[in-house]
Amino acid sequence: MKTVIFVCVHNSGRSQMAEAFFNRLAEGKARAISAGTRPAVHTDRTVVVAMKELGIDISLQRPKLLTFEMLEKADHAITMGCGVEETCPASFIPTEDWRLDDPEGKSLEEVRIIRDTIKAKVEALVQEMVVPGGRSATAHGETSA
Repeated sequence: MKTVIFVCVHNSGRSQMAEAFFNRLAEGKARAISAGTRPAVHTDRTVVVAMKELGIDISLQRPKLLTFEMLEKADHAITMGCGVEETCPASFIPTEDWRLDDPEGKSLEEVRIIRDTIKAKVEALVQEMVVPGGRSATAHGETSA
C-alpha cells in the first residue's frame, strides 16, 4: 500500500489535518502518517475544532517525532512549508513542500482557510496516488528515489 508522510516541525496542525484528510479520502487504498521534527505536546485546539466542523475528529491524535523508519516506509513525503528542509532527512524519497501558513495562534476563521487549502491539496494528492492513471510524482518534474 502506498504511504505518504506529512512532515512539519510541531506536528500539531497542518500535518495532522493533512493526515486525517488523506486517510478519509483514500478509503484504505493508500495511507498517510504525520510527524514532526520537534513535536508539540498536543494537537492545536483550534485545528481540532476546525476539523470537527467537517466531521473529522482528531482530538485523540498526538504529535509524533519523525523517525528514519517512518521515512523508509513512505513512498512520498510532503513538508508543510515550515522550514524543515534543514532538519528533515526526507530528501531520499520524492518530496514536495506545501508552503502553508502555520495555524498556531491563528483565529478559527484563519485556520479554516488553512484547513480548506490543505483539503484541496490532499484531494489532488489522493487522486494522484490512488486513482489508476492518476498523475505520478514524476509528472510534476520531481525525481523519484
